[in-house]
Amino acid sequence: MGEGEGEEKMVMEISLRETYMGEGEEEGEGEGEEKMAIEISLRDFSKKLEEFAKERDWEQYHTPRNLLLAMIGEVGELSECFQWKGEVEKGLPNWEESEKEHLGEELSDVLLYLIRLSDICGIDLGDAAVRKIAKNAIKYPPKIS
Repeated sequence: MGEGEGEEKMVMEISLRETYMGEGEEEGEGEGEEKMAIEISLRDFSKKLEEFAKERDWEQYHTPRNLLLAMIGEVGELSECFQWKGEVEKGLPNWEESEKEHLGEELSDVLLYLIRLSDICGIDLGDAAVRKIAKNAIKYPPKIS
């Protein structure tokens, strides 16, 4: 991560929380509620990321190549979460909460770069994913027992 990026991530996280949860509202507020789910469409994410880049005059750097290379860097950071752990069980039962939180941050970094890259390339990621799932269903039909 470059200088100041952690601060920018925090600003974006706060901005997203205010936008999608309400200003001053905390996750998990409410009776018996452990965590508030934030539902947001890929299009909404795309708009928010575009706005975020514009506010910082980062659009000049958001070329397909630069975004791809940045995403690959984040994939490297994501892979470090699993490095030296051997086989990892589904649900990560042997992981500390801090490790799971860090994993979520790295997954989010990859997702955000992927959404921004698809937007800059003019690809509707949601539509492309639906089409790909349909293609895969034809290519890999369920086995009939």
